[in-house]
Amino acid sequence: MAPVPYLLLLLLPLLRVSADELEPCQLDDEDFRCVCNFTDPEPDWSSALQCMVAVEVEIRGGGRSLEQFLKKANSDPKQYVDMVRALRLRRLTVGAAQVPSQLLVAVLHVLGYSRLKELTLEDLEVTSLLPPPPVKDPGPALSTLRIHNVSWATGGAWLSKLQQWLKPGLRVLNIAQTHPLAFSCAQLRTFPTLTTLDLSDNPGLSERGLTTALCPHKFPALQDLALRNAGMETPSGVCAALAAAGVQLHRLDLSHNSLRAAASDDPRCVWPRTLNSLNLSFAGLEQVPKGLPPKLSVLDLSCNRLNRAPRPDELPEVSNLTLDGNPLLDPGALKHQEDPMPSGVVPACARSALTVGVSGTLALLQGARGYA
Repeated sequence: MAPVPYLLLLLLPLLRVSADELEPCQLDDEDFRCVCNFTDPEPDWSSALQCMVAVEVEIRGGGRSLEQFLKKANSDPKQYVDMVRALRLRRLTVGAAQVPSQLLVAVLHVLGYSRLKELTLEDLEVTSLLPPPPVKDPGPALSTLRIHNVSWATGGAWLSKLQQWLKPGLRVLNIAQTHPLAFSCAQLRTFPTLTTLDLSDNPGLSERGLTTALCPHKFPALQDLALRNAGMETPSGVCAALAAAGVQLHRLDLSHNSLRAAASDDPRCVWPRTLNSLNLSFAGLEQVPKGLPPKLSVLDLSCNRLNRAPRPDELPEVSNLTLDGNPLLDPGALKHQEDPMPSGVVPACARSALTVGVSGTLALLQGARGYA
């Protein structure tokens, strides 16, 4: 039998397929998306073979340890190079498993020969320390990396270690519900092409943690920063963290945080001169916070608790101001947010308010699934 592609290292060895059982992997009619969920006590890993033709692959290990596959991690991936290069795979999700770090980097190594562009690691426990990368031929040339609910035995050095297994060129990095976020800045290399950083759904991050996570001068191309449901307290506190990091943002999302007005004696912060869009929606604001950027193209204050129209001296110079869902425009807005379904007709702010405690990003994902 021909050797199994190294890409499916997490999914094999081959087991005998029982024809009368429902396979754990399902491939759609267009051979575009393949989803595997290995929840059975004795899963049929060979079902994953059908995913070799798919563009999008999602693999979930049923929460089990994948240590049994460690013996395959030392195989020479070069024997599979031509086969891996021929795969259509562009987006891969791996989740719900305990993964030895040696196995994870072995898979990343072979993915370096693929055309993979988006990788999501979700609901994983990465055990043991990440080993150093090979001298040449590291992992894939990703454009997007998502890390959701992943714990790392490596500690604060996990991002710098993982970064070494990726080719340069990453543009989007999303880290949610992941610990720790206190990165080892001294070990972290610069992300020269990263334009979007999403640290939403880390409610314990806080402004102090943001200062630690935004390693100074490591994100020179950063334009978009999302901090939904990330424990932020004041826009001015976030501004101080941005100043310390030396980033020149274009867009900043602070929605779904419980924001408060800055104290009058707080030192005034200088916002990035490039910032043109600020989202402060769903933040429980009863007044416009002080110390906002002096000029913006977009300011979103929707779905807050503003009872009166902001005075001109309270606002920056702004081209597009959104105040929808505040009591000043909708007297019932607060009632909708606190008791969102009195009549079965749920306003937009109430629908999102239902998910504020979950997260901003997860709310968006749940909304997207509603249209699927």
